[in-house]
Order: sequence, then C-alpha cells, then structure tokens
Amino acid sequence: MQALGIHTIDEFDYRGKTVLLRVDINSPIDPTTKKITNTNRIDKSIPTIEDLASSGAKVVLLAHQGDTLDYQNLIPLAEHASLLQERLGRKVQYIDDVAGPAAVELVKSMDEGDIVLLGNLRYLCEEISTFEDVVPLEPEDMLNTYLVRRLAPIADYYVNDAFAAAHRNAPSMVAFQELLPSAGGRQFIAELSALTRVSESPERPAVFVLGGLKVSDAFGMLQQVLENGTADLVLAGGVTGILFQMARGYSFGASQEEFIQGRSLGRFVEQAKSFLEDYAEKFVLPVDFAYEHNGQRQEIRLEDLPKDALFLDIGSESIELFKTKIAEAGTIFINGPAGAYEHELFSKGTKELWNAMAVAPGYTVVGGGDSVSAAYTFVENPEAKFNYICTAGGAMVRFLSGVELPLVKAMKKAYGREY
Repeated sequence: MQALGIHTIDEFDYRGKTVLLRVDINSPIDPTTKKITNTNRIDKSIPTIEDLASSGAKVVLLAHQGDTLDYQNLIPLAEHASLLQERLGRKVQYIDDVAGPAAVELVKSMDEGDIVLLGNLRYLCEEISTFEDVVPLEPEDMLNTYLVRRLAPIADYYVNDAFAAAHRNAPSMVAFQELLPSAGGRQFIAELSALTRVSESPERPAVFVLGGLKVSDAFGMLQQVLENGTADLVLAGGVTGILFQMARGYSFGASQEEFIQGRSLGRFVEQAKSFLEDYAEKFVLPVDFAYEHNGQRQEIRLEDLPKDALFLDIGSESIELFKTKIAEAGTIFINGPAGAYEHELFSKGTKELWNAMAVAPGYTVVGGGDSVSAAYTFVENPEAKFNYICTAGGAMVRFLSGVELPLVKAMKKAYGREY
C-alpha cells in the first residue's frame, strides 16, 4: 500500500510459488485441558490464508503459541491447524517441526494451493522473548539464524499478517524481508491503517477512552497523544480514573489506596499531576464510583469520599457524562474497561459505554485484550458496530506511544526493494 509504504498481497503473482506467511494465532489456553478458549486471532487470519491459497500459492504458515513468560501456554499447534482447516474448508497439514529436515522436505513437496502449518516457533531459542532481550540483533544480523537459513532458500515470497506481534524483533518477524519480496497480509494492513488513521488523521474531536488495570499502557499512550495533539479528550475510567482523582488531591480510603500501592501504581500519581497541569482541559474524570456493600452495588460521589471500600466501577453520573462526550466524538479509541466488567456488580460502566460507542457516529477503534473481550461480551455483533477491532495489545500501545515497531520498520524497508 503506497500510503503506508508497504506492499500488499495483491501486488504479487503467487501461482506455483512458495509463500512464508507469518500469522499471529497465539490464543488463550485453558490451563487444565490445554485447549484453545478463544479463536479470535485464528478467525482473523483466515482471509489472508484463503486469498493466498486460492491464488495458487504454496502456503507455509509460521506461528507461535506461548513464550518463556507464559510457559504454561507453550504447546504444539495441532489444534490450531484443526481450527484453521475447519474455517477454511480446505486441508491444513500440520507438522510438529519448525525448520528441521522433515519440515523442509514437506515444504518442498507441496503443490499449488496446499497449506502447511509448521511447528511452534517458540521452540527455537532465537524466537523467544528472553533471547531478544539478551541478544539484541538487527534484521541483517538474523540471516544466519536457524529459521532463516533453513526456510529462506526454499521460499519465493514472505507475507506478514501478525501485527499483534509487531513489537517483536524476532527472525520470523523482521529477517525474511532482507531476502524475499515481502507484503503485508489483510489483517496487518487493516490494523496498521486503522491505528494510523487514529494517530495521524483522526476526525475531530478525537476521544480516547482509557481504563483497565494496565495503567502503564494508558500513561504510555497519553504522553504521545497529548503532546502531539492526537487526543482532544481523554475519558479516564478504571484505575486510571482513580489515579487522576488522587492526583487532584482526593483520598479514596484505606482499602483502595492499599490496592494501588500493593500493585506499585502509586508512582503514576505524580505523572497524572503533570498531565493535569499541562492538559487539564482535555481530561474528563469520573465524578462517582461503585463499590460492593452486603452483596449489592452501591455508588458514592467524589465529594463524599474517603470510604473504606474498593471502587471497581465508575458510577451512574460518570457513565452519563462519558456517554455525552462519546456521542459528540468524531473518532473514538477504546483501550481498557471502565471497571471490573467480569463481575456482574461492576459491569454497568463498561456495558453502557461500550454500547454507546457501538452506536456513536464517530470512527471507533477497540484495542487491547480486555477491551475486545468486553466488546464481544456486551455488544451484539460487535464486528459490524465498531469500525475496527484490533487483535494487537502491546504492539498497539507502542504504536500509539510513538514507538517505531520492528515489523513496520522491516516492511517499509522492503518496499520497492529489488531482490
């Protein structure tokens, strides 16, 4: 795509050619059964796989599941292959070998339209996050890694459809572009286009709805979107909203403040003060909060604090205040629920706001695991009602924080290159 400086899959002829397709089908796993519990990323990968196979390509899927940081999810990809086959309606062969002799021979024997899923990339030390942290390499330094040495010579093209892993500086993500004509898959291009629209040319006013427990994500984005003027308003729910009211001098009581300090979140209060000093007019903060008393949802106004309770949702007045701003927005970016939405007592804020955003006239983008989960939990047919639902979490946050993502850099470097 010329506007992004990245080739799309429509720009090459794949008939009879071997295509290495890096997908992100890393899925939540039940800790007991080791079965996949959510197929969202698998579902999102289907259009690119189908288009390549239908064009006559020999499609070699590269994917990971789990990592050193979540070793309990580091499992073979056999179930992934079965789910892909079920959705594609065509055979997906699986081999529990990443790039060894058996995998290479299988790839060499493929016919047009065949699809093969190779073994879990994270079985290779050069693909795990701890290797990346300890041995930082540039893409050109990765050409001698096992994966690239074994697979690049038997491939004609490289396609990446794994934007959710775009922040990873791993051989499967950034090295093949040095050797093979490379293109972004359907999901990759859609995700990058949606986030580029939010960050570079949002319809005004641009409203960022931030919440959840991943406070570092919210504060990381805020620095960038406030400084460069991307965000016109920030609606702060969840713990983020509490931290900003603490920065204004409000005390919430022993239980809530113990919760904040116990998770090392108190350090964000000073940063919140700094944001309020420089951009006070851009923040819309909760004016009431919900807590549990005798098994019932209770609400308390800001001026009636402190109270010894945990505040796990925004209150009704805050919900209406936020909904008014959402209805007036030209662009809405959503990252982080308004409260502990998985508990019925505290689902009201997230449920009402997500449904308000689903019918809002502005361009809406939902990102982050909990935000996406809430969309599917509370909104009927969310794919049709939100303009874009991101699969990315860490990559999305880094992109909106102004960080150059290794994958995007590598794909742009490959644009127009002669091989």
